[in-house]
Amino acid sequence: MTMCSYKRIAVTASKLAQLPLPEQIRKVAKLHKIDMLILREKELTEEKYEALALEVLEACKEEGIPCVLHSFVQVAEKLGVKKIHLPLERLKKEQKNLSFFDTIGVSVHSSEEAKEAYHLGATYLTAGHVFETDCKKGLPGRGLGFLQEVCQAVPIPVYGIGGIDDDNTEQVKKAGAAGECRMSYYME
Repeated sequence: MTMCSYKRIAVTASKLAQLPLPEQIRKVAKLHKIDMLILREKELTEEKYEALALEVLEACKEEGIPCVLHSFVQVAEKLGVKKIHLPLERLKKEQKNLSFFDTIGVSVHSSEEAKEAYHLGATYLTAGHVFETDCKKGLPGRGLGFLQEVCQAVPIPVYGIGGIDDDNTEQVKKAGAAGECRMSYYME
């Protein structure tokens, strides 16, 4: 892997955002080089998620950032978004309904889950949480050995998530990750 292929992915959490989410995304795009955005917002109803997705997709289009919708398969299809990110359990339930998508991301927490997600059609994985993070207060990070194991278990891109910052990015790269996901960093 070359250094230029390392990707930076913003994961949304509107409850942490200083601005309304579309404005926060525009701000992040101007301040940071991000390669993709995952519109997580899993606490929203499907109806509210769809309304927010319309606004966020517009902001991402303006900024030239690919947007991946999270969990709401029917919303993504309705809006014509061919990129979806799912928890592993949701991938198992929706597996037969995913032919529309060309990008299927899955959250995993072990190399066994990584292999399962890959065999179920995942095209990329997020593996975490790597380091201790406020999002998972009280839970120790799984560590760089975990991340390296997941990266070696599958032939698709694996992005580390959880507690990644400027001080540990190089370690994430050395573990073999194709990139990193950050939530709080981009939302605050």
